[in-house]
Amino acid sequence: MAEITALLVKDLREKSGAGMMDCKKALQENDGDMDAAIDWLRTKGLSKAAKKSDRAAAEGLVAGLVSADRKTGVLIELNAETDFVAKNETFQGAARDIAAVALDVEGVEAISAAKTAKGEVVSDLVTNMIATIGENMLLRRSARVQVSEGAIALYLHNQQGEGVAKLGVLVALEGAGDATKLQEVGRKIAMHVAATNPLSLSTDDLDPAAVEREKAIFTEQALASGKPAAVVEKMVEGRIRKFFEEVVLLKQAFVMNPDQTIEALIADTAKELGSPVVMKSFVRFALGEGVEKKQDDFAAEVASMTGQA
Repeated sequence: MAEITALLVKDLREKSGAGMMDCKKALQENDGDMDAAIDWLRTKGLSKAAKKSDRAAAEGLVAGLVSADRKTGVLIELNAETDFVAKNETFQGAARDIAAVALDVEGVEAISAAKTAKGEVVSDLVTNMIATIGENMLLRRSARVQVSEGAIALYLHNQQGEGVAKLGVLVALEGAGDATKLQEVGRKIAMHVAATNPLSLSTDDLDPAAVEREKAIFTEQALASGKPAAVVEKMVEGRIRKFFEEVVLLKQAFVMNPDQTIEALIADTAKELGSPVVMKSFVRFALGEGVEKKQDDFAAEVASMTGQA
């Protein structure tokens, strides 16, 4: 069998526009024959898929899954170009299959290289869907949370099908008490997180730069009032405390009971269960957040087509 060198793979990639691993496989399947490898890629629809890779994929689904023992939870975001594709059963099934892989494998690269329960490599699964459905797709991100004892809770908002939605939240509660109760409370907190989108779990986790920025703004506002320095200091302390109550999860008022903070809810749960409960972490994935969607200027396009530009 011919040696498949990195240079040969690079050459095929430049000629076909296909992915590196697809090019390597094509050359292996065709004993290093470049023309045959190109035909192989075309037959598989992989070169067609690669040409779509520069198109923005900001739609799609967030898929979530919790392990049977409730100690591991995952979220993945699988993107496509249109919301129409997100309603496709094949696409939804792929998102669920990838989430199942993420229970055992952490990180997008590792997940992409792993096989689903059906024996298909995740990267191949995505590439084949691109070729079949005709849209650019991307496994954009993944997250996994775990507890040694306690429970992971999952909440899917705006659910599109079993295990898939437009927004997903995971909450990890560590504790030796009743796991069912912990999962129930965790789900309520997850619903709260979906609604409020906190910046951090605790004040210690908050970005120090963000806190300093707020302090600077509050200080300038307070000084403008003409109050004495001691009063200004107290005013800034109060506003920073208010800032924490707005953006730090444990300090936020619980949406289902505004008289109670999330911190107090967890403390009350610990009392009810008779053992300590600690909120270890949370993850919130909202579909497409941070993805720059291409805005088409249809008026300009029509004008150019009719010669009116």
